[in-house]
Amino acid sequence: MNMAHKNIFLLIVLFVLANLKAMAFDEPRSSYIIVLGIAQDGGYPHMGCEKNCCNQAWRNPKLAKNIVSLALVDPATKKWWLFEATPDIKKQLQDFRSKTASKYPYLPEGVFITHAHIGHYTGLMEFGREVMAAKNLKVYTLPRLKSYLEQNGPWSQLVKLNNIDLISLSADHQIDLSNNKVTVFTVPHRDEYSETAGFKILTTTKKYLFIPDIDKWGKWNKNIVEEIRNVDVAFLDATFYTNTELGNRSIAEVPHPLVTETEDLLAKELPITKQKVYFIHFNHSNPLLWHLETQKNLLKRGFNLAKQYQIFF
Repeated sequence: MNMAHKNIFLLIVLFVLANLKAMAFDEPRSSYIIVLGIAQDGGYPHMGCEKNCCNQAWRNPKLAKNIVSLALVDPATKKWWLFEATPDIKKQLQDFRSKTASKYPYLPEGVFITHAHIGHYTGLMEFGREVMAAKNLKVYTLPRLKSYLEQNGPWSQLVKLNNIDLISLSADHQIDLSNNKVTVFTVPHRDEYSETAGFKILTTTKKYLFIPDIDKWGKWNKNIVEEIRNVDVAFLDATFYTNTELGNRSIAEVPHPLVTETEDLLAKELPITKQKVYFIHFNHSNPLLWHLETQKNLLKRGFNLAKQYQIFF
């Protein structure tokens, strides 16, 4: 076999392998959710952390986890929507393309954002003139966050240059996304720059609850137990496992419901209700993110952990 034939043969092999890879993705027929990240705003490993929790991930990058994000995917229309624009958005968009075998547009049909803390909206900068120079990408927010983005740079430039198209949502209002529906609601949180949203996502087969950040369940004007009962999957704030994780820093500065508090609220519920809970938004200090025995014990108690790249349908 001469060199020309070898090159042709190599191209054929590469073509076949590429197609086999694409065929390997057994996509659900109905709309589904892909978990694109599970960590708190700082990601995992966490900047400046030299403790055992992060050292293992510094040594082994395969253990790293993206910041919390979901993708809603509609196979019927070949459209998808992103929930949260994180600092990891570049990797998450590439991960999405890889996991869905390049069957969808690179950019989502729209982006839903919960609030103006750095892990949830700063990825919007990647849509600007310095990177993607997107054209009128829909970004769904509650009113106060919309005003914040319009009035403060560098986000205001994204609006001015029509890189993003801000769409104001109303609390407890439902919008249609092809075959799916999304309802936004507010939750109590540290609202320095914007209100904080949670989302209910309704597909043709499942109901999802997404609350990655909240101060405490008792501060909310809704009953979290009832909300869990009324959905199929509940992605809930699991930032901290105990109130001593931050060492010398007071956890009162960054209030969240402890995982143990959420477990206690559901202690008397039937297993079918507990099984709906998928904890997400883990701080690097939370052993549920990296400690196998702690993970196993939580699963034994009937709850679940959201896993990066997990698919729900």
